[in-house]
Amino acid sequence: MSSRNRRTANAEDMFPGMPDLLPKAPPKAEEGEHVARTLDEAIARSHEILTEALATHPIVGTYWLSSGGNDSAIVGHLLRDRYDAVLHVNTGTGIPATTQYVTDVAAAWGDTLHELHPKNRYEDLVLGKVIAGSGPNAGWRPIWKGFPGPAGHKVMYRQLKNEPLMRFRRETLGDQTRLPRADRKKIVYLGGMRWGESEKRFRNAEAIDPDGSIVWVSPLVHWTDAHMREYRARHRCQQDHEHAEHRLCFDGALPLNEVTEHIHMSGECLCGAYAKPGELDEIEFFYPEVAARLKALEAEADQAGVKYCRWGQKNGGPDAAAPAGRLCSSCVEIPGQDDLIDQWRDTGLITPEQHAAFTRPAA
Repeated sequence: MSSRNRRTANAEDMFPGMPDLLPKAPPKAEEGEHVARTLDEAIARSHEILTEALATHPIVGTYWLSSGGNDSAIVGHLLRDRYDAVLHVNTGTGIPATTQYVTDVAAAWGDTLHELHPKNRYEDLVLGKVIAGSGPNAGWRPIWKGFPGPAGHKVMYRQLKNEPLMRFRRETLGDQTRLPRADRKKIVYLGGMRWGESEKRFRNAEAIDPDGSIVWVSPLVHWTDAHMREYRARHRCQQDHEHAEHRLCFDGALPLNEVTEHIHMSGECLCGAYAKPGELDEIEFFYPEVAARLKALEAEADQAGVKYCRWGQKNGGPDAAAPAGRLCSSCVEIPGQDDLIDQWRDTGLITPEQHAAFTRPAA
């Protein structure tokens, strides 16, 4: 789900003067999907997307992935009567108030909530205590060590978010490997990806994206920022009064995670891979206990001799891979954060050794 709204290009930034219409069809869109729609037409299309997914695949469960972010809230609010339960991945790196918000909203709506946790702790990943279980490094080399920079985002996504969701899938569906493919069941994960979020999402997002026994459905994929604003204005309490917690002031109200008002992101994952300058100071201002936890880990990493022992710093690391992950829709590089040579290294075009040679100061 979108968690870093401050860092994500909106539709008006991407396509100046055209906030309600994408100027061309996204590469993975169905024909005509980029046409201008009223909000009610966009809502109707969202329901059509989910209906199509349920009719096309043998679905046995539909789950709203609630990150605590603003886009995620709209997905759940729009489809309240069409999912079976709520999934929240508690990465162990986030702001506890966000998990509490997800818990409170699920309770208020009478939803079943599954709070998922990663097998490996973030702290153990940073300290290099998680040893590879497969591949050439199995049994002797950590899968990661140090605080992640952009190159470590893929590792953190896989360990902290993807692994709990894959485990939930296995527990829900059981072992289907011996079943004929025609008899294998699937589950739907409802996410909040939109073409208007970023250039990367414009290129890659799909309304319905089957992946093995999971069907990833993005019912808001065609929504523009203007649609999002209008929906919030229509359904979130706008009265000038003392709001109920999370602005659940009336039946059917669109909830608001107060964390997003403070730091302009959901804060459900603070791995730091794409932290902006000064972000830890901002977190400390509003959530000092969270910053204290990260700083204590910095001190522990420093004491253990970990090279990259500062949260939010760039880290080439042993796996210089490009960022990935459906649920980190707005984890993107800050313009100007990395120079071109850094990007070459982080995308695997050059090795870390070649990068060091290019950037070594002249004698």
